[in-house]
Amino acid sequence: MDLTNALYKVVEDKTITWFKNSNEYLVLEHTTAAILKRLSKGVSVKEIAVALSKKIDVPLEKSEDFILHLKEEVYDPNTKAQEKIINDHRDIITPKTYEFVKFYKVNEIVFKTCYLSETELYYIHPKFAHLTIDATDDYQNEFEVFVKNKFIFLYVNKECIGSWSHKDVHFFQGKFSMEFIQKIHQKPEEYWMGVFHASAISNGKKSMLFLGDSGNGKSTSLALLQANGFTCLADDFVPMDMEKKEVYSFPASISIKKNSLATLLPLYPELETSAEFHFKRLNKIVRYLKPNNTDYLQHLPCNDLIFIKYEKDSGLSCKKISKIDAFQQLIPDSWLSPITKNAQVFLDWFDSLNCYQLTYSENEKMIATVSKIFDDQF
Repeated sequence: MDLTNALYKVVEDKTITWFKNSNEYLVLEHTTAAILKRLSKGVSVKEIAVALSKKIDVPLEKSEDFILHLKEEVYDPNTKAQEKIINDHRDIITPKTYEFVKFYKVNEIVFKTCYLSETELYYIHPKFAHLTIDATDDYQNEFEVFVKNKFIFLYVNKECIGSWSHKDVHFFQGKFSMEFIQKIHQKPEEYWMGVFHASAISNGKKSMLFLGDSGNGKSTSLALLQANGFTCLADDFVPMDMEKKEVYSFPASISIKKNSLATLLPLYPELETSAEFHFKRLNKIVRYLKPNNTDYLQHLPCNDLIFIKYEKDSGLSCKKISKIDAFQQLIPDSWLSPITKNAQVFLDWFDSLNCYQLTYSENEKMIATVSKIFDDQF
């Protein structure tokens, strides 16, 4: 690992370190980060060990062993890269006909999206069905999705974006959404700071991110909030740009799990007859709820990150939590830009956030608490 291409950000009592060549973030003790910095400048292990031995009052040999072990762990991690199946798409010919052709309209932008069969349609269409319009020759972008040689292919405007094996279907779905968002907002990938696996709401002035493990109720909370005067900016796929450091709208539907129906049916009677989709790989059954957004071009600043959880009979608990704890929960499910300046913007933005844990059992109290946080009254 090249330590000269690293960023260091002190957050609370730790140092978050980013490595360019792997696009990885590590949370380190300040002393450990300082050792890596000195190694990156070419300072010898012996010299660093002498200083460390004096600082923490341990034998010189132990200091040297620690630094050598650290150097080995960072430079040559004890993990073997998994063998990747590489599919050469140079000889791939796109299908002449597609079984399903859908047209999606996002504001004034029209996407012609072609699916070879019901399999490909199932991967993408349910989340965007509410955007469907009648067939037209007046479209700005053409997406093609087809399976060939056991790989899922994505073409955008006749250019091959990539191919994925079936076990990596979630990576394909993420790439489809990334290409979609670039066309909607006219921003290429290098202008995005990251994409978060979260739900995003707004009060018209700013936005807020909800995070939590699957089943914790973030999408249900989003649906409750949009029924009470807030706007759904995005669900599951939340893009943030690098220049403005703002959350951008993404037009996918809200995923509603079966166990949330009793709560939401009084507010959204249309869920009663909406189609169910069984995702065996994720072991879940969902229905899709149209977001109440009327302008998919909007983008708003985000100051608050909330880990939300519905827990029966828990009452309500909302408290600020450690940014380091929040960071370690945020990173694993996020796509973050591998570009150095974007990584620095992300670290600076994250350090400015308020991070909360909100656990609730009464919907009204949750909504009132979110309102207070939006109004800076919590």
